[in-house]
Amino acid sequence: MLTDIEIAQNSKMKPITDVAADLGISSDEFELYGKYKAKLTSELWDSLKDKKDGKLVLVTAINPTPAGEGKTTTTVGLGQAMAKIGKKAVIALREPSLGPVMGVKGGAAGGGYAQVVPMEDINLHFTGDMHAITTANNLLSAAIDNHIQQGNTLNIDPRQIIWKRAMDMNDRSLRSVVVGLGGKANGTPREDGFNITVASEVMAILCLSSDLMDLKSRLGRIIIGYSYEGKAITAKDLRVDGAMTLLLKDAIKPNLVQTLENTPALMHGGPFANIAHGCNSVMATKLALKLGDYVITEAGFGADLGAEKFFDIKCRYANLKPAAAVLVATIRALKYNGGVKKDELKNENLAALEKGFVNLEKHIENLKKFKVPVIVAINHFYTDTDDEIAFIQNKCKDMNVEVAFSQVFAKGGEGGVELAEKLVKLIDAEPSNFAPLYDETLPIKQKIEIINKEIYGGRSVSYTSAAEKAIKKIEEMGMDKLPICMAKTQYSLSDNPSLLGRPQNFDITVREVRLSAGAGFIVAITGEIMTMPGLPKVPSAEKIDIDEKGVITGLF
Repeated sequence: MLTDIEIAQNSKMKPITDVAADLGISSDEFELYGKYKAKLTSELWDSLKDKKDGKLVLVTAINPTPAGEGKTTTTVGLGQAMAKIGKKAVIALREPSLGPVMGVKGGAAGGGYAQVVPMEDINLHFTGDMHAITTANNLLSAAIDNHIQQGNTLNIDPRQIIWKRAMDMNDRSLRSVVVGLGGKANGTPREDGFNITVASEVMAILCLSSDLMDLKSRLGRIIIGYSYEGKAITAKDLRVDGAMTLLLKDAIKPNLVQTLENTPALMHGGPFANIAHGCNSVMATKLALKLGDYVITEAGFGADLGAEKFFDIKCRYANLKPAAAVLVATIRALKYNGGVKKDELKNENLAALEKGFVNLEKHIENLKKFKVPVIVAINHFYTDTDDEIAFIQNKCKDMNVEVAFSQVFAKGGEGGVELAEKLVKLIDAEPSNFAPLYDETLPIKQKIEIINKEIYGGRSVSYTSAAEKAIKKIEEMGMDKLPICMAKTQYSLSDNPSLLGRPQNFDITVREVRLSAGAGFIVAITGEIMTMPGLPKVPSAEKIDIDEKGVITGLF
């Protein structure tokens, strides 16, 4: 089979003007970024805002494993399959980060015959959104140090600066740095560090903003640190909220692209789900709901991270009511959760499949707690045996959950017809009664403990002294009535990546709590999670190349 990039390079894309025209978008409602990319303007929203919304479908997954589940591939393939059965569907996805693209995880444009194109552009610089977010983040960092250098009238305590610089690359050496060295002219020396851009609060703010002025207001509320007297200092105090907004004036506009089968796709924003809220932008999702009868979106990593945050943060703030959730798994990944080694996953093993099924079972239970209809999508591989397929079908039937087998990677939209038909039937038969898991006005610890008990299946939560101190500070500021954004490993329901399947009687440790006042949530950091990843021993960057004709190779 051809590689992903070879499939993409051999595809026949429509001019993006034609894709826009198919959606009823006029030429003055988008801005071209070449022949196959466009940004959608506020004029489009103004013309559509009173139109009835389509049905919103979330695609999520079990805890990801080295075997992979294919969540984004399923999202893209499902959107293509909807067109095959005569439904008008729009896909709403996040943009890839260059960190994983050059690292180990790869891009975020799908795979095989279920991709969003032009995949090279999307996985690299796309329309410059990541760079704009990085620059806005670092303008604020520069303003902090310049303010201290120029007299520090806000009395900022350099020891209590919590804002970090950002770069859209995996670089562990930048996690902890010292800035301001080299003498008086170069600033005041202090400890600092970098987050990967997708973990920046600026990214979260962009994705949760409803319009340009909401973006400006949220940026102004960013807390960069505290004064010697303990007063919170904001970006607005530093008078750079306007300039930060200016840098993001184009980045805030959703991007329009297409799939291999010319299904329209809105790709916008890219927060990680293990260290941020893991969903594409509110603006893109809301636009998609006006443009299509069905909107297929995804949230990062497993349902314990992306889906929980999609429901409890994004849907809460944007007043969204999802019609259904698609839970993606693979038989080989379930066997991995059942203890099978990576090199033995091709072999039939019903005992391991039964042992690993508990992970899927827990995620089904979790999604039902949000009162949305659930369908399981098994990303089908040629190694799946008839007995293994029958086992999954029977187990899902016992749980009163519909299951469909998807082959969109190999067959494109045609391979997702069963899933699309069953999804539409489910939505028509079972109305959603969506509700968030918790009341955001509850105390911080109570919200964290609800997530741990109900979603992770954990026993209790312990807090470091630093976390306790931060919680007390947030409460004193009156900022505790916000949703919780858990930063946790994606590989396990617990905060320990080695605990696969459905771990029992475990405790999680919250080692740090941060207030993202602009984004509007409280981040609880657990385990060993890092907000600046590192590159693997053999990064993908070593395999990526370009020849004298501009042909790219090795990009998946």
